Amino acid sequence: MVAEGRVVYRRAEERDLEALRGTDGSFTTDTVYEVAAGDGGFALREVPVDPPLVKVFPDDEEDGEDDGDGDAFPGRYVEVAVDGDEVCGFVVAGTEEWHSRLVVHEITVAPAHRGRGIGAALMRRACAYGRGLGARTAWLETSSLNVPAVRAYRRMGFALCGLDTTFYRGTPSEGETALFMSRPLDGP
Repeated sequence: MVAEGRVVYRRAEERDLEALRGTDGSFTTDTVYEVAAGDGGFALREVPVDPPLVKVFPDDEEDGEDDGDGDAFPGRYVEVAVDGDEVCGFVVAGTEEWHSRLVVHEITVAPAHRGRGIGAALMRRACAYGRGLGARTAWLETSSLNVPAVRAYRRMGFALCGLDTTFYRGTPSEGETALFMSRPLDGP
């Protein structure tokens, strides 16, 4: 358990499941990325939206399900940020050994706690975990609508490395483009 300011960072426990499921991961943005993809590549263009777009993510029934052996996070690194008695953020990550990659499956900070460095601290801790297991790269996916997250990930050292215009087909996010971002893990 490590404290930074009033916030304590620690590995998630079974008792944290309900709080993780209840953490508000929604976002509001006044710009989105318009993606132009063609035979020669792709381009992102930030375009304003008025009124601002509010995105609320649907529940993901697979996250945090106990597989019957008492492990609510099988094969995953899950760390929480706790402010007082409140879980105010978390990160879920795992490694893919075949190419030595840390995959950040989810990182969420409750709206009232954003802008305080909690997401960056959680990401640093997840990256350190990956480095400790020999991962050479950290990788994540986000939506073309989530400009606030893309900006934050860029501040954390991530760069756009690809996209998929069909990734969300048949899901509530259909029509959005998946943006893939990565960063090397040879630094902090």
